[in-house]
Amino acid sequence: MRDSNKAEIITLEDIKLLVDSFYAKVRKDEMLGPIFEGIISDRWPAHLDKMYRFWQTILLEERSYQGSPFAPHAQLPIAGPHFDRWLFLFTQTVDENFEGLIAEEAKWRAEKMAEMFRFKIDYFKNQSSQALS
Repeated sequence: MRDSNKAEIITLEDIKLLVDSFYAKVRKDEMLGPIFEGIISDRWPAHLDKMYRFWQTILLEERSYQGSPFAPHAQLPIAGPHFDRWLFLFTQTVDENFEGLIAEEAKWRAEKMAEMFRFKIDYFKNQSSQALS
């Protein structure tokens, strides 16, 4: 049964609602907010625009993003609990606003991205600590 308050993700405006709602939560979050504010500072409009293009490319298959999403995260002071919190807030945001196949795809993609970033960051931290020993 369809919930009339929820839409499917089908347009760039839907992507913007997802991204804006999600990052509003992130910025207020006790765990994630200080990390994002410390890195992004006054460059939020540029960051949000990049995230619109990223998710538009991933979910709508409209090629508007170019780049490597992992590189900016490689040296951040983050670990497992940060990814868990990020994924919780993302999933919550999707579920509050959207339904349908692309909404499910968004949650699956976010889960896989968090998993991959977590693995890569752990790998690089372990390589660094082994190089120092």
